[in-house]
Amino acid sequence: MKNKYNDIVSSLTDKQLLSHLYLTQLILLVISLFLGFILFDQFSFLQALQFNDFRIFSIGIPLGLTVVIVDILLMKWLPESFYDDGGLNDRIFRNRKVIHIAFIAAFVAFSEELLFRGVIQTKVGLIIASVIFAIIHYRYLFNWFLFSNIVLLSFLIGFIYQLTNNLAITITMHFTIDFLLGLYIKFKQTKDVDK
Repeated sequence: MKNKYNDIVSSLTDKQLLSHLYLTQLILLVISLFLGFILFDQFSFLQALQFNDFRIFSIGIPLGLTVVIVDILLMKWLPESFYDDGGLNDRIFRNRKVIHIAFIAAFVAFSEELLFRGVIQTKVGLIIASVIFAIIHYRYLFNWFLFSNIVLLSFLIGFIYQLTNNLAITITMHFTIDFLLGLYIKFKQTKDVDK
């Protein structure tokens, strides 16, 4: 199954890969709005989006930065196979401009947090939302370490949402993680190519 997945990823052009990424995030956004319409009165789950909350800067960004630092340290200390996702993240970020990486990270953070924290976690709780979040990151199912990472990260972000009841904080945290790791992949790749 893993080999078939890797073959599919390697057969896609960068344009197809990016189109697939945007399409899946758009689908998650549509699902969020659809479920939000059905499960909440007048999209009341959107009230958890409070961008004027200082905790965005005191919790969201520092925790996102901490996750990235720990992740980069683990990448340096652990065997490369622990972080093998079939080359997908490398393909997504290596040739992108910084502004494009920021856009991808923002779109992914917004659509995923809206669905998994704003809708699913609000209705069925932290555990189910975290498990679904981990499973939806299909490529990590083939690597026990990456899957464990995404489960732990999902529980952490879910716990922060439970603690703050503010999607803007978890969106910021998620964005910080994806953006900084995207930059790391981009510039690490450039550095590796220069050797």
